[in-house]
Amino acid sequence: MRIHHLNCGTCCPVGGRLFDGKSDSPFGHLVCHCLLIETDAGLVLVDTGFGTRDIAHPLRRLSPFFLTLNNIQLRREETAVAQVRRLGFDPADVRHILVTHLDFDHAGGLEDFPNAAVHVTAREKEVADERAGGALVGTRRYRPQQWDEMQDWRLYPLGGGERWFGFDAVRDLQGLPPEILLVPLAGHTWGHAGVAIREDSGRWLLHAADAYFYRGEVGSERYSCTPALRGYQRMMEVDRAARLHNQQRLRRLSLDHGDEVRIFCAHDPVEFELLASGQR
Repeated sequence: MRIHHLNCGTCCPVGGRLFDGKSDSPFGHLVCHCLLIETDAGLVLVDTGFGTRDIAHPLRRLSPFFLTLNNIQLRREETAVAQVRRLGFDPADVRHILVTHLDFDHAGGLEDFPNAAVHVTAREKEVADERAGGALVGTRRYRPQQWDEMQDWRLYPLGGGERWFGFDAVRDLQGLPPEILLVPLAGHTWGHAGVAIREDSGRWLLHAADAYFYRGEVGSERYSCTPALRGYQRMMEVDRAARLHNQQRLRRLSLDHGDEVRIFCAHDPVEFELLASGQR
């Protein structure tokens, strides 16, 4: 399998390095890290970032609260469908989309691929349809208009699957190769999951999505996170104990199995730049 790393949405919140840990300007730089995977089952996307309809009608599709707070930069060239074409593929060849969770910045491009099967945990689809994503942000984070035209949903349980490095894992995803797994990581949302992909080399990539937000939260015994992202994570969480527990488990995985698993999150620009450039 060949894996392409895509940034399908840039956010520039006021706060600079208080968000990203590196910007010298008043504005931070965050990404929406998605994957395009070439498989024998067709093209597979992991998350979609923002889509063409978000760009055409942002106030119909997105919450003004998050448009302002995150200072979302809606760029047509960053949509998944534009990048699929730029890589020389037909968007109709995207047969499957794995969604880590249905937040507005992960599911906005779903309807650009109307014939794709959407794989997500059953719990995530349930709470997203009810817009039960937390008292403060529940009605703002989930935007059913981003996915209400999708017809082919493949829903999976949160627990009880085979173990993967000590985590529950959903294997045998319908229509997908066995090298792609869902890894439940609840806390940010009730049905949040990561996606693990076994590369041809035998090493695993784990897209941990929003289980953490900053590169300093994994890879070291010492926890490190910028103050603005720490606050954002707390605002968006639905279960703090579960989120912190899973984050600690990911930190341990990165230390104990760093030679076997490369972990990255959805929004850290440094992680994205390293992986997109082929560095590890």
